[in-house]
Amino acid sequence: MIRYLAVEGIDGSGKSTVTGALVEALRARGRSVVAVREPGGTPAGEAIRSIVLGRGFDLDDWAEALLFAAARAQLAADVVAPALERGDLVVTDRSYFSSLAYQGAGRGLGVEIVRVVNEAGLRGIVPDLIVLLRIDAEKGLAREDERDRISVAGIDLQRRVAEAYDHLAAAEPGRFVVIDAARPVSEIVAEIMKLLEVR
Repeated sequence: MIRYLAVEGIDGSGKSTVTGALVEALRARGRSVVAVREPGGTPAGEAIRSIVLGRGFDLDDWAEALLFAAARAQLAADVVAPALERGDLVVTDRSYFSSLAYQGAGRGLGVEIVRVVNEAGLRGIVPDLIVLLRIDAEKGLAREDERDRISVAGIDLQRRVAEAYDHLAAAEPGRFVVIDAARPVSEIVAEIMKLLEVR
């Protein structure tokens, strides 16, 4: 049974749009859904979001990774864990797999060490299902209306992140579902809804 679902992908893959439409569709069917985003979802998380995504900050790569992990740990403790205990379905726009792809692979810090840091803070509160919206790095950046501190790092970073996501999905086929992000949002949401019914 899926209780915690994350939507992942590179910048411009449509994660926020798909997450919003999915949450709306689930609630229309009577599901009790808690929607969150990373980084964010708590006062501390939103403050950290302004730092890691704001273009007014120059961060060391490890500082960036640790800030993401801190925001994520707070969200897991304050919002996700209580929601799961109540029996709600949690749907998140990004998860710790973003840090594995962006900071671990994209920034070159090492996927496994970034995994260890994040999993320590999450204490077992991790998504059951990852929906990976796949899109070419060039197309993804072209779809971005506004660029944050990470997306302005350029196409090479996005290419490394996209490749990392593919490796992560291949390593955990039971957790990941890969969907073409170029498809209409309604089709993507319908496919996810079918997956949730089956599982």
